Amino acid sequence: MSKKDKNKPKTKEEPRKLTPVLPDNLFVARTPDKGRAVFTSKPIAKGETIEVAPMIVFSSKDRASIDDTFLYEYYFEWGNKGKKGALALGFGSLYNHSYNPNAQYLPDFDLNVLEFRAVRNIEPGEEITVNYNLDPEDQTPVWWEQDANKKSKEKRQHP
Repeated sequence: MSKKDKNKPKTKEEPRKLTPVLPDNLFVARTPDKGRAVFTSKPIAKGETIEVAPMIVFSSKDRASIDDTFLYEYYFEWGNKGKKGALALGFGSLYNHSYNPNAQYLPDFDLNVLEFRAVRNIEPGEEITVNYNLDPEDQTPVWWEQDANKKSKEKRQHP
């Protein structure tokens, strides 16, 4: 570093804004059959980013402990091998599952964020849903359908 560079005032680098604020068109409401759900009050175009949710990532050991709590129903498998867990902030952990979703989620394991993007146009008042299998077209039974064949533990429902 030259003397000239040492004398230059240092500028503070701006952090990357992932979601400066929660989008004002999203809201949570109760449904008769699924509990809480995320809806939009404005149209969302196919391909548009709905939300970028920061993730709270936890180890596989912590994940095992969380499996016995109501948070089991809200966290995502995380990391390239899917061994870790992560809880989405914002509305990220409240989007309901559908085999015919209008959105998809795209994990970024380096930035620890989950981007939700419209896979078709979404109308005002419509619930925003994702396929929990990651691929919007994947029809594989999801975890609770697979667990239905096993003896299930009684889980506390989150209010």
